[in-house]
Amino acid sequence: MREKNKDFLNVKKALGTSTEPRWPAVIAILAVAALNAILPEELSFGPYWLLLAVVSVLLIPTAITHRQGRHDLNQVLGHTVLGTVTVGMIWSLGMLIKRLPDHKDSPKTLLFSAAALWSANILVFASWYWRLDAGGPNARDTRKFHTDGAFLFPQMMQEDCDTNWRPGFVDYLFLAFNTSTAFSPTDVPVLSPWAKLMMMVQASISLMTVALIAARAVNVL
Repeated sequence: MREKNKDFLNVKKALGTSTEPRWPAVIAILAVAALNAILPEELSFGPYWLLLAVVSVLLIPTAITHRQGRHDLNQVLGHTVLGTVTVGMIWSLGMLIKRLPDHKDSPKTLLFSAAALWSANILVFASWYWRLDAGGPNARDTRKFHTDGAFLFPQMMQEDCDTNWRPGFVDYLFLAFNTSTAFSPTDVPVLSPWAKLMMMVQASISLMTVALIAARAVNVL
């Protein structure tokens, strides 16, 4: 494992590539955990503070392993953090849908919860796209420019494009936002089967929160 991590560092040094900033992804994950904390207690994944505490604890070794260049372990921890917030989001959505027929929640609570889950959906899948595309940020750091991946960004299709361009977290956030609002990737064609499946899941979650929950809340106002 150490030899593999040294290879990563040697490739980066030879190519003269810069390290992609991780702080936008960290903020996104913490925001998802915070959104879970402000949900009604009946919808939250455990006590309101649990998910935020677990995520905060897991982010510490994730940041340390990135600093130390231990990319294999960093990848495992990154997937663990994302898996945790994803389970929390799906749990809350399932509980909200389960409570709909019994009219246990007020229209205000439904609208607030739907908005929180819709926002969390964007942040969670933006983080997954960022973490998985073209091998993830650690692998992308070893390349001087981005020519291969699950998504065909507009910058990759321009004849006079900057050869040093690589997608950052904001690019994946914009992609996830479009998927949740337009139910399509709009200006970014999707090339990989895994990405297509994930975007189908994301669009389905967005449809449930917007069309089902929010519409129900407005209907009973």
